[in-house]
Amino acid sequence: MSAPAVESTLPGATAALSQELKTHTAAAHMAAEDSTFVADLMGGTLDAAALVSLLDQSLVIYRAMETALAAHVDHPQLGAFIDPKLARVAALEADMAYHHGADWDAQLADGRIAIVPATLAYADALSTMGRESIEFLLAHHYVRYMGDLSGGLIISRMVQRHYGIADEGLNFYAFNEIAKPKPYKDGYRDLLDTTNFTRGQKDAILNFAAESFELNRAVFVDLDAARKAAA
Repeated sequence: MSAPAVESTLPGATAALSQELKTHTAAAHMAAEDSTFVADLMGGTLDAAALVSLLDQSLVIYRAMETALAAHVDHPQLGAFIDPKLARVAALEADMAYHHGADWDAQLADGRIAIVPATLAYADALSTMGRESIEFLLAHHYVRYMGDLSGGLIISRMVQRHYGIADEGLNFYAFNEIAKPKPYKDGYRDLLDTTNFTRGQKDAILNFAAESFELNRAVFVDLDAARKAAA
């Protein structure tokens, strides 16, 4: 079931969808990036364990998202966006093995690898809404994968410099099957702009994309709180 259409009162309603997404999510994007956890992690004032904890949360989120996406590979609108080159679960599983050892899955299952409440809520939203709304899934697909492609290399280099993490523990940020991210992102934006979404669908995608940044920010807030509680 698709998300209900919303009133077409969003700014830039006649612009290309890719540009609308950039404009409509700007404030939420900035709020997520400016969270204390992200600022401290990128500023080099935390430690390698903080980055590992972020990877732990990412695995839970991407497992839920990629499971939901797999059910829509033949969808006439969403299917074209689902590209195995973007998939992150296998890369994250390799990172888990590197950082936690071969029994990482058991550690995740029994709670030795801590997953914060906001991550569980995010994964639950992806699982439940992902069954009902292709607009919801596309919004999260856009926010997460395009964000990964845009910032992954920068993040990888920064955490390597700050915390000495080897490439083998940063597979999540490496898109080995996408040699040139910029042309890929350009093609993705073209697909957004040329797919035949109704105005109601576009408005739903915009709203879900902004909410996606808020779900991400909530994870950062919980990670920051967990670190402070453990200090």
